[in-house]
Amino acid sequence: MILRKKLLILAATWSATRALMLWLLLQDGRTPLGVGGVAREVHELYARWYGVLTTGTFPSGDRLWQYPPGAGPVLLSPGLLPGLTYFQAFVTLTLATDLLVTVVLTRAGTRPDPTRPGRSLRGAALWTATLPLLLHIPLARYDVQVTAFAVISLLMLSRSTRACGAFAALGALVKVWPALTLIGTPRGRTTREAWTSAAVTAGVLLLTLAALFRDPFGFLHQQSGRGVQIESLGGTVLSFAHHAGWPGRVGYRYGAMEFTGPYVTSIAAVSLTLTVTAFGALLLWRLRARHWTPATPYDAALSAVLLFTVTSRVISPQYLVWLIGLAAVCLTSRHTTQRPVATLVATATAVSALAYPVLYDDVVACTWTGTLLMFVRNGLLVTAAGLSLHRLWTAARPPAGPPPTGTLPAPDRHRPHETADAP
Repeated sequence: MILRKKLLILAATWSATRALMLWLLLQDGRTPLGVGGVAREVHELYARWYGVLTTGTFPSGDRLWQYPPGAGPVLLSPGLLPGLTYFQAFVTLTLATDLLVTVVLTRAGTRPDPTRPGRSLRGAALWTATLPLLLHIPLARYDVQVTAFAVISLLMLSRSTRACGAFAALGALVKVWPALTLIGTPRGRTTREAWTSAAVTAGVLLLTLAALFRDPFGFLHQQSGRGVQIESLGGTVLSFAHHAGWPGRVGYRYGAMEFTGPYVTSIAAVSLTLTVTAFGALLLWRLRARHWTPATPYDAALSAVLLFTVTSRVISPQYLVWLIGLAAVCLTSRHTTQRPVATLVATATAVSALAYPVLYDDVVACTWTGTLLMFVRNGLLVTAAGLSLHRLWTAARPPAGPPPTGTLPAPDRHRPHETADAP
């Protein structure tokens, strides 16, 4: 009875919040929520790319096309709903995907599973309640679809390692980062099966897209030309430098507002160096980790994507969709170490919506309001990333002392097949 009541509350919350998000999207630019044009990306950009993709080629000559070839089928998918405009079909599919993620998280939090004890509905609750903090942005970007691949990949790990790898590969071919969901797979057979499945799936899909479309890798040129976006961590540094007399400017480049001027190239180089350093730390964690719990793959994925996000030259508001989804997966397990990290992500999400669209003009103009707002948002994300890695690293240490008589260490108890072939 208690579970049924919780599920009814969850369903009612999802319905109410998504109705509000849809209303905000339909009123885009006509509400006192700062800048409008949130829906323009679907109306103009995605619709234009759809027209190019239907001719059998990727829009590689478009400076705004910066996505792997797997994004093509996602942007073509609204064509599966005849009778609707592209915008209507895109939003419908995004809402359907959002509902799918909610259902998957709910099922993960309620389904009895002897190999994954300690399930929780907190993950579904976090996704349902936190996504609307981004207002209508999630409905006008395809990051919900990408996040669905990552969420399903992680939650499939306990049931089918090959399916886990396949979904991670599908997501990675749409927006690279879902490949990081495999960083925490337990060493041994699980990793071999998941990573092999991911490689095979990626190879087959790439060959298929290369056969069906022209110039599938043209996006690499546009991606390499990206600068320092105003909402990134480096952008926050430059925003403070602006108040100290730095002569740089903000301009529209590669589909985002970016800084141009002295030291921008250096800031971008530092961001890349930090990314490499962060992934070095993750690889070192993986090599030295000795204690795995059912939640370790989830926690590692969230930590990896957080590090990827905060060290990136771009931290668009829709990136928070990724973090919400991964934090929600972590909270489906009571073994997770990432509960305080999830709280920080939710707080950063609310602040991010203030930065865009509510006070975006201040962010672009580098006013003190905009600068301090980005300092708070990015400070929360940096804190979340550091705390996430610290808790992940600490949890990887072997438990102190021998296990109680008659019991097995945690990794053996939950994955007895892993111990035989783990290095």
